[in-house]
Parts: sequence; structure tokens; C-alpha cells
Amino acid sequence: MEQIYTVAAIWLGLAVISAVIAYHLRISIALVEICVGIAAAALFGYFGRVDLLASDSEWLRFLASSGAVLLTFLAGAELEPEIIQKKLKEVSVVGLIGFLAPFAGCALISRYLLNWDTQASLLAGVALSTTSMAVVYAVMLETGLNKTDFGKGILGACFINDLGTVIALGLLFAPFTYKTVIFVVVTVFALTILPYTSHRLTRIYAYRTAAIRTKWIIFVLFGLGALAIWSGSEAVLPAYIVGMVLAEFSNGDAFWVRRLRTLTIGFLTPFYFIRAGTFVSLSALISAPYILLILLAGKVVSKIFGLYPVIGQFRDRRDERWYYTLLMSTGLTFGTISALYGFSHNIVNQSQYSFLVTAVIASAVIPTLIANFAFLPRHLLAEPQVEAEAALQEERIDQEG
Repeated sequence: MEQIYTVAAIWLGLAVISAVIAYHLRISIALVEICVGIAAAALFGYFGRVDLLASDSEWLRFLASSGAVLLTFLAGAELEPEIIQKKLKEVSVVGLIGFLAPFAGCALISRYLLNWDTQASLLAGVALSTTSMAVVYAVMLETGLNKTDFGKGILGACFINDLGTVIALGLLFAPFTYKTVIFVVVTVFALTILPYTSHRLTRIYAYRTAAIRTKWIIFVLFGLGALAIWSGSEAVLPAYIVGMVLAEFSNGDAFWVRRLRTLTIGFLTPFYFIRAGTFVSLSALISAPYILLILLAGKVVSKIFGLYPVIGQFRDRRDERWYYTLLMSTGLTFGTISALYGFSHNIVNQSQYSFLVTAVIASAVIPTLIANFAFLPRHLLAEPQVEAEAALQEERIDQEG
């Protein structure tokens, strides 16, 4: 236990450092945590004490995965059904193009420019086709854009984009078995009864039993997540859909959502983002940096060329179009999941896996930094900032009372 507490203290210390840096630089905490993870891995590796990070320990992987699952649920809960219906054409078109353009572009680049075999090239196309829901939602929260139609449209397009990635990974590489059928049937049944059972549970027990809503939501997410992993899928996929189904339920109590968000952002997601950074191998980058640059450019450039003209059909302002496009060019969760799947099933070798993961992580950092520094649509932030200040004041009153 002493070692676990020591490792946990190191990671949470890194999280505190990340928060301080993010505050002074005024950039997303998620991006800073990734960069701090990269720096920590390099520093501990230089002194020969990488074991102190224990990035592959089972308990730390669980905390990181739990953070991704809860963050994905919260992102789904932001997508109100009315907004999705209103923006159905936008999120569908942007999401599909956001998947198809980099999938085709990166697969062709890997096959004919890097001379990877066909299976590895297709895997590269899948891994680099993603948009990072975790990073985008974290940025939405910090800027307040998650409360605007503009932000909700981006989140909806992210979902369609990543749904295409998951389907492509399953159709191209994952065998369709009876486990898949069981997972789909159980998930559909659970989603059908979930709104009713959640509302009834809240009505009877919510204000009489300690935090039963939080326990109930985490129980559902972990249960469906376990079933998803058993079937060969990933735990974050049902989490997003559960969030969408329970959007009305979640938005009915803003204070409860804030507390769940505090648990997620304050404790769990630092393990996820910092851990993602620790997997970057600087030695691999130094040995063949051009491969990383080719893969990163392939993802970002194909996204921009595919999405910018399409987004222009829905957004007139230049800053909104570029901000939308650059956030859709990010990648992290499903990208690293796809790369790890390929490595675990011998579709890509260790070197190819390292470059794919590094390109995915770099795409989480670089486009978002450019978007926030150069194209942040500040004209949309006035109202959310007022709401955020009012929410903060309300929370202070609750604490004082």
C-alpha cells in the first residue's frame, strides 16, 4: 500500500503542477496534463526511475479508464436531444467527413509513402481518423462553449466522427461474434429503461440516501463498460450514449452535475491525460522524426481540407470555422485505443504503434493550442461566462451555508 500511495501522490502532484501552469498560460488543463506527462516520463527516465510512475499498473489504468468513461458520460449529457435534432444535418455531415477524410488520407499515406502493409495502413487510417471527445469536452468546459449551440454542435459532430471510427475498427479487424450480439441487445434494453428507472430512483431516494444518483450512474457506466470490453469493444462507447439518453435527467439538477464534474475533473481525468503523455517515447521521435511529422500532417491536413469547406456551409465567421475545424482535428481516446488494439493483435509492430500513439497525442495538443490562441470565438463567451460566475457564486453560498 505504501507504494500505491507514493505513486498516487506523485501523480496528483503532477496534476497540481498542471493546474498552476494552465492557470498562468490560460490554456486547457487537459493539454497541460498531457505535456506534463511527457515531461515527467522523460525526467524520471533520465534518472532511471520510470518505475515510480507505474503507468501500466492495473489500479492506475483503472483510474485513468474511469476518468475517460465519466468524462465521456458528461460530454454526452451536454447533448440535449432538441439540439441534436435541430443540428442533425450539421453534426451528421461534419462528423462523417471528419471520419472519412483522415481515414482515407492517412491510410493512403501509410501504404504508399511509408510503405506499411495494407492491414497496418488501414489501422493507421482508423487510429488517425478520430476526434478526441475527452479533449474537446474539457476545452468546452473551460471556455464555457459547452453551453452554446456552437459548442453543442461540435460535441455532436465529435460523436458521429468517433462512432464512424468504432464501426470501422469493428468491421475491418474485430470479429463479429455472439458476444457482440449480447452486448448490443443488453445495451439497447438498458438504454430503453434507463430514463424511467433513473427518474424513479431519484424521486424516491435522491434526497434521503447519500449520493445515490452518483452511485447509480457509475454502476450503469461500469456495468455496460465491462460488457463492452467483454464483447471486444471499449467502455467509453456506451458511456457517451448513456450520457445522451440521460441528458434531460442530468440537466434537471445543475448542482449534482457540478459535483459529478468535480469528482471527474478534480480526481480521475488527471490520471487519464497525464498517463497518455507518459507513453510518448522521445527516443523514438528522435530516431525517425519524419515519420511522426508525416502521420501528424496527414491527419491534420486531411481533416482541414475535408472539413473547412463543409463547416463553411454552417458557420459564416472565419474564427468559428477555423476553431470548429481545428478542434475536430484533435485525437486521443479512440486513437490510442485503436493503436493499442492493432499492437495487441499484431496488426502493427511496436515501432509503428509508437509513432501512431505519438501522432495521436500530438494531434490532441497542437491543433487545440492553435485554436485557443488564434481562433477562439470570444464573441460567444460572454453569456457562458456570466452563467459560470453565477454558478460559482451559488456554490460558494452553498458551502458557506
